[in-house]
Amino acid sequence: MKNIFIGIGSNLIDPKKQVLDAINKISTIDGVEILSQSSLYETAPVGILDQPNFINAAIKICFDGSPHKLLNHLLEIEGLFGRIRKEKNGPRTLDLDILLFNKTKIAEDDLMIPHPRMHQRLFVLLPLQEIAPNIDIGEHGSINDLIHKAPKDIVEKIF
Repeated sequence: MKNIFIGIGSNLIDPKKQVLDAINKISTIDGVEILSQSSLYETAPVGILDQPNFINAAIKICFDGSPHKLLNHLLEIEGLFGRIRKEKNGPRTLDLDILLFNKTKIAEDDLMIPHPRMHQRLFVLLPLQEIAPNIDIGEHGSINDLIHKAPKDIVEKIF
C-alpha cells in the first residue's frame, strides 16, 4: 500500500531534531518504506496558545500492514520519544498522526482516517501538498482548494 501519509509534529526538547529523528525511527518499522518527505515547517500552536511553536512535517510511506498495526507502531515511537498525553492540543515531544491510509475510512475511538481535522490545518496541508500536490482529501476536496479555505495561520518553511 503506497498512499499512506503521516503527519509529524513536535514543540518540546529540540523539536526539529525530534521530527527528523522520528522520521528515521519510522523508517525502521518492519514493512515500512519512506517514499517521500516534506520540508520542515514552523507553526504557531492551535488550541492552547501559551506554548512553544511547533515543527511539522509529513511523509508518504509504503506499508504492508493494517492501519491499526501502523498506529500501534507510531504510538510506540511516541512513547520512546517521551510523549505524555496530558491535555488535548498541549505541548508534546512528538505527535505522529496517520493522515490518510490509501482510501481507507475508519471512525473508531482510537483511530480516525482520514484524520478528522487535517482539512482545516495549514500546518498539515502545506507539508502534505509538498509531497502530494494533487491529492484529494476524501469528501473535503482537493488539497489546493483546502489550502485556500483553511484559516490563515502562520506557517513558515524552515528546512
